[in-house]
Amino acid sequence: MAVRGKAMVTLPTLVRAMRRRTSNHMPSNQPLPSLRRAFSLYDQINLIDNVPEDQIRFKQVTDTGFGVKGVHYEGSLLCVGNLLMSWHPKKLSEVTPESLSIFQTVRPVPEILLLGCGKYIQPVNPELRAFIRSTGMKLEAVDSRNAASTYNILNEEGRIVAAALLPYGVES
Repeated sequence: MAVRGKAMVTLPTLVRAMRRRTSNHMPSNQPLPSLRRAFSLYDQINLIDNVPEDQIRFKQVTDTGFGVKGVHYEGSLLCVGNLLMSWHPKKLSEVTPESLSIFQTVRPVPEILLLGCGKYIQPVNPELRAFIRSTGMKLEAVDSRNAASTYNILNEEGRIVAAALLPYGVES
């Protein structure tokens, strides 16, 4: 009890001393710096560097092709899960239901098809959009860089995703 009594007598003196010290160094109307960032768990987690060996991950998108696992693939690519295939369309007008007919047989059906249109986002033919919807997939048409990046993220999350990618240099 003696220690507690001594602490109770010393505490007000300590608080007054700290207030004087604080007022000399920092104006009282200035907020204290946030420590929120200092204790973030995100600093300790890096999913990007812990990708399984068998998982496709686009590392490079060029005007003529794509870099995957240290290999540069020329031309268009079709990706389903962790399978990578060469794909014949060279521009968006050549992307047809026939060029995507593999999705009539692939099981499980990917939840989304990322269509990389090349350098710019372009409108998708209504017939093609209807075909993709008939397979049970959703369609996201974006430029090829964003399509490859989104594919990486969704695939790393373990989602069933597909991508039909035209090289970035394609403009029409």
